[in-house]
Amino acid sequence: MSGHGRSAAQASRSRLVLVLGISAAVFVAEIVTGILTNSLALLADSAHVFTDMTGVVLALAAIELAGRPATDRRSYGYHRLEIFAAIVNALLLFGIAAVVLIEGVRRISADPSIQTGPMVIVAGLAFVANLAAASVLRGPAATSLNMKGAYLEVMSDALGSAAVLIAGGTIVLTGFRAADVIASLLIGALILPRTWSLLREAVDILLEATPKTVHVAHVREHILDAPGVTGVHDLHVWTITSGMNVISAHVEVTEHADRGAVLRELARCLSDDFDIEHSTFQVEGPDHKRFEGDLHA
Repeated sequence: MSGHGRSAAQASRSRLVLVLGISAAVFVAEIVTGILTNSLALLADSAHVFTDMTGVVLALAAIELAGRPATDRRSYGYHRLEIFAAIVNALLLFGIAAVVLIEGVRRISADPSIQTGPMVIVAGLAFVANLAAASVLRGPAATSLNMKGAYLEVMSDALGSAAVLIAGGTIVLTGFRAADVIASLLIGALILPRTWSLLREAVDILLEATPKTVHVAHVREHILDAPGVTGVHDLHVWTITSGMNVISAHVEVTEHADRGAVLRELARCLSDDFDIEHSTFQVEGPDHKRFEGDLHA
């Protein structure tokens, strides 16, 4: 592992490229068929897919920039760009949800003529394609916020395609053409909760909140359990980008402690038990506290 290591998203670049290709094919098919069949649900889903494509492009661009080496001016490199890309993804999804919901409400009293045959066929193909794309991203989504964002977007696309498919089937079987508008409203509503979750998680990283998978109390216990350690303060755990947790702390040791051994034990413990591979410790002897005053806790 060199520098600060490869982020989880960087290791999955090829998966994003594959998903981008699948999404592009779905987008073209849905927007053309939506226009030809006068289906608002298909057009809404194609707009959703287009937003997801934009998000994937942003994610790929961020990953490429994040791979640039660190410099004296940017000591952590460009890893945080992945988080900014995730936030842009979320904002785009909020925007498209608003457009879909507004257009759906506008057309809810209309009785549009819809060609259901092509609508159902394309929606079915889009559903299968989105499930395939989701399977490509399922694994990396557990370790990368960008990949999680892409995965949620593709799953949302799959649900949107299912809604269009059900709406088309309903129109065929019952003649209830308002099902198309209802499906478009459902697509808009499906976007919101997952998008909020993505945005909140990205903002937490920018605010350097403690990672959800790390409990500071447990980390403190492990540090205090190391041989020779008598105390710990100024303990901070945060995330640079997905899959890259960082810790810093002031560690108090006994007068005769082997400080090198203490550092090796702490690094091993945190790497093995908490998946924190970048750790910075200031090792302090028993007489150091008087120099720090009451500023540290």
